[in-house]
Parts: sequence; C-alpha cells; structure tokens
Amino acid sequence: MAAERISTIYRHINGSNRIQDQTRDKHGKEISDVPKHRQEVVKWNGWGYKDSQFVRDLEQDIVSFTGTRYPLGNKKLPLFHLWAKTVLGISKEYFCKSCAEIKNEVLPTPLTNKDFLEDLKTVNISYTDDPQDRLFRSHGQTMREIFMLREGLFSRIPDLVMWPTSHDDVVQVVKMANKYNVVVIPFGGGTSVSGALECPGEERRMIVSLDTTQMNKILWVDKKNHTAHIEAGILGKDLESKLAEYGFCTGHEPDSSEFSTLGGWVATRASGMKKNIYGNIEDMLVHVRMVTSQGVVEKNCKVPRISSGPDIHHFILGSEGTLGVITEVTLKIHPLPEYKKYGSIIFPEFDAGVAYMREVAKQELKPASVRLLDNEQFIFGQALKPEAESLLTPFVDVMKKFYVTRVKGFDVTRMCVVTLLLEGKKEDVERLEKKLLLLGNKFGGLSAGEENGKRGYLLTYVIAYIRDLAFDYGVFAESFETSVPWDRVVVLCRNVRDRILKESESYGLAHQPFISYRVTQTYEVGACIYFYMGINTRGLPDPVHVYEELEAAARDEILACGGSVSHHHGIGKIRKRWLKQSVSSVGLGMMRAIKEYIDPNNVFANGNLMI
Repeated sequence: MAAERISTIYRHINGSNRIQDQTRDKHGKEISDVPKHRQEVVKWNGWGYKDSQFVRDLEQDIVSFTGTRYPLGNKKLPLFHLWAKTVLGISKEYFCKSCAEIKNEVLPTPLTNKDFLEDLKTVNISYTDDPQDRLFRSHGQTMREIFMLREGLFSRIPDLVMWPTSHDDVVQVVKMANKYNVVVIPFGGGTSVSGALECPGEERRMIVSLDTTQMNKILWVDKKNHTAHIEAGILGKDLESKLAEYGFCTGHEPDSSEFSTLGGWVATRASGMKKNIYGNIEDMLVHVRMVTSQGVVEKNCKVPRISSGPDIHHFILGSEGTLGVITEVTLKIHPLPEYKKYGSIIFPEFDAGVAYMREVAKQELKPASVRLLDNEQFIFGQALKPEAESLLTPFVDVMKKFYVTRVKGFDVTRMCVVTLLLEGKKEDVERLEKKLLLLGNKFGGLSAGEENGKRGYLLTYVIAYIRDLAFDYGVFAESFETSVPWDRVVVLCRNVRDRILKESESYGLAHQPFISYRVTQTYEVGACIYFYMGINTRGLPDPVHVYEELEAAARDEILACGGSVSHHHGIGKIRKRWLKQSVSSVGLGMMRAIKEYIDPNNVFANGNLMI
C-alpha cells in the first residue's frame, strides 16, 4: 500500500488522562497492520506464518525449522527425526503431501442475495467474493478442517467476505443482514479449534464472513484508571506491542496470541499462560460492545463492579458468534513488568509435580506462569533441542544428565519438568523464586535452570507448527483441554490415557497412539489439563473418523472423571453433544431463550453452542 504512514498522534481528551491513538494515511484513511488477504502472510492450509515450518531433509534424515521469527529458526534438530520415528512411527516411505492449492473453479459457487448486494453498494464497506479469500475464512484449525483443506474437500464456504473498519460499519452490516435474511459469521484470527468457523452445510441462505481484523485500533488508554478501550479485531501480539508504547500490557498470552483476536478471546472465554497474575479474559473485562440483531448491547458505565441483575457481560463471554459481533472492548491494563525471570524444576515423576503445583496454588505464590509437563513432553522437548552451538555444550549436557540420573537417582523414563515465568519488581521476583525452588525441593524437585524454563515457555509458540509436518507422514494430531478439581488431576490424566489406548486397539492402528498431558493453569480449587494426542493413520480407510472417535472417547472419560467439557477452547460444533450434560437441560434452555430473543431470524447461524 503506497500510503504515507503518519506517526501516532497523542492528544488529551477533555483534559482527562485518556490518550487517543489514531494512525491514518495522507487521505485520512485509517491504516491496518493486518493485510486483508491474510493468505499472503499465513498458511492457507496449516498453522502460522508461511515462512515458518518444520521441514525434513530426506537424504540426511534430519529436521530443521525455517525462518527467523522464532528461536528455533534456521536451526537443525538432530534428535527430532529419531523421536518422530520412534514415538509416531513416521516412515519416509509413506508421504502424503498436501495439495498445492485448491483451484478457484472447484470451490463452491457463491450463493447470492441480490437485494443485499445492491444495498451494499450504498455503504462504504470493503467486500469481496474472491474464492481464495472466501476459502481462507471457511475454517479454523481443527484436525478435520486442516485435513479437508489439504485434500481439497470443502463443500460449503462463505459467499462473501466483508471488512468493517468500525463499530458503526458492523451496525450497518447487521441491519442489512436482518433486512434481507443473510447469515453473518464473525471471523477474527481463524484460530478456533472447536469447528466454530465451519459453515453449516445445510445453510441455503447467503453467508457473509465478517472479518474484524481491520478494526484493530486502541481507541484510548486511560493511564490513571489503568484501562484501555480497544477494537475487537486487534491481534494479540499487536495489542501488546501497541500498549507497550504507553508502558502497559494486558498480560493475556494464549498460545495463539500471534494470530487470535481480542474479540475472539471474549467470544470463547479465553485463558492465557500468565493468568495467575493477570487473570483470565473475564477477569480483565471492564466493558464490551456487541452488535446484535436487536441492536447494540452494552452497559452504560465502565466501572469495576455493578449490581444490576445477571451480568450481561456473561451473555457475551463465551457466546461464540451466536448472538452478535463483538466490536469494542475495555480491558484492565497493567504497567509493564520491570523484571522477568524464567526457571524450571525437574521432578522424579508426575505425581510429585502435581503435588508441587497444588501447593503453589494453595500458598498463593503466583508466578506469572507455572506449567507441569509429563514425561512424554519432557522427552519431546529434548528432541526439539537444536544442534550444539558450542563444542562445550554436549559435554555440559552429559554432565547434567549424569548428575540427575545417577547421583539424584531420577529415572529418565518417568521424570517430568515444571517451567516457570516470574514477572514484577526485581526484589519481589527474586524472593518468589527462592520460595518456589525451596518448595520444589520439598517434593523431590531439582532446579533445572533458567534456560530450560525459557526454552520450554517459548517452544509453546512453535509446537503447533509440528502438526503440518506430521500430516505429511500420515500422523493426525490435536490438542484438547479440560479443568478438574485437584484431587482428580492424576486420576483423570491416567484414565484418559488408558481409555485412548484401549479404544485404539479395535481400529488396527499401525502404531501406538501418542498421548501426553500437562497442567497449564492452576486455581485454588483445581487445574487446567492440556492433552496432546497423535495417531499414525497408515492403512486406515477413514482416518478422520477414527481420530474423532478416539477424541470423543477421551472426552467421555474426562467427564466421567469429574472434568469439564472445556477450559478455554469453547464448545463450537465438535463439543455440542456434551453441552446439555455440562450445563443441564434447564441451562441449555436458558441459552436458547436468549438466542431466540436476541436473534429471532437466526442471522448468526454458525451452528455453535445451543443452535
């Protein structure tokens, strides 16, 4: 775009301490940081940036990671191919590369509502029916959706993509959609792992994908009250970098923060890695505007708490695009932490690690992040170590392993690791670090150093890229999560693993499934558990069905063990079957009653939740 970028203008409003942020080109048009044609930057058929991926050199039988965006960038991973061969059963003789593209002529012809399109010409809102733009917004990141993309199997995609640039634009679009009986599906970062963005196959009305990413401005920052008013389409990484210019942060850091949007966080009741000190999204939320078929819903004030009946914010939180479009959000913000410190503790086995995590929560020690990885993920993390950059590194690693396994008596096939991130004032962080390490010793733990903690934390952003390489070799992998009371954590983890292994026996898998888990968020009364499952699908006539049956069995076991249907991924379409069991038939009826009132024409007909 040949627009001249104007520097950010700061001005005081009505003498208050609010600072307004405006960025415009020479014509006065607001400039977006996110390209409309997202497929120019990120993969159309996989996770993440186009220039970042795991690749395998078949001649040398070695894996490396491309690009410079991540610490692993342009590094060889000498142990990874052995791990993939041993744990996943990957063979270079079996290779199933994704189709290079889905040609425009094989994509579904758009359904059109002529009256809607005619009226659309009267408003200044950008839109397109370009097949590739429509395809990009037809899916999220579930295993099924990515498989369908790789195989070119999509039968229903949005008929039109629109890019509103303001709350008022959204009001206009929703009014027109109601008038002409057109479906609207809000689209943010496209990172959903619940099937929430799939177009219902039976929908015969015109479907508009309302891409909110051009609504990505911080409208104002209130330094005195520590709040910021932000458009809902901003990406997480952009939100943090822009707030940092003011000396603030939100502290909300989900695994998808590079690509997910603020509106998506609210719509799914999201949680981040640093929720211990910053809270989940519902704890950060001060105010929200949502455009519905009945009009705009919002409170009349931005206050810390209000007693005015059931909280309307809780109708919006977790609504998953079924009630309206979230356009603007006011969040609590925090001064940037003056000091950060990573750390890690190795425990001899998972039960000891869980006991440690429970005590950390009980004593309210509150590191920004504390996560427990099981032995499978511990070994996986070792497999992702890049080649040594120093001749001394292998020797040091051998000595560390000798000390841990021989002197301390740790069994490498059982040991697990806790990664830590501490933020705050330097003296507070150092004091907390001492308490956490001493507490670790009481449960048989051994400090594993800052570098391991940092690697473990930052690897979170890279792990999602592995699935694309796994697909190439017939391995289907996915993550799913739950929350559970503390006294059920160990039982639930082991029962779910055993259930998957037992159920898999009847499908004749070529290799034993890969199952691992980690405790990612802690509360006084329980914890969030994140599962990873991968199956080698060689020889399976319907691999998607097999995978989904195994995941459904895992979900049944989770609920039987007292876990929740989801901790932060939401319901979407793939977990709808468990919704009534989770909230009761009366609770489901309450959801449907709200839906029927607020959207009587079912304009927001994405098929999620109660629909």
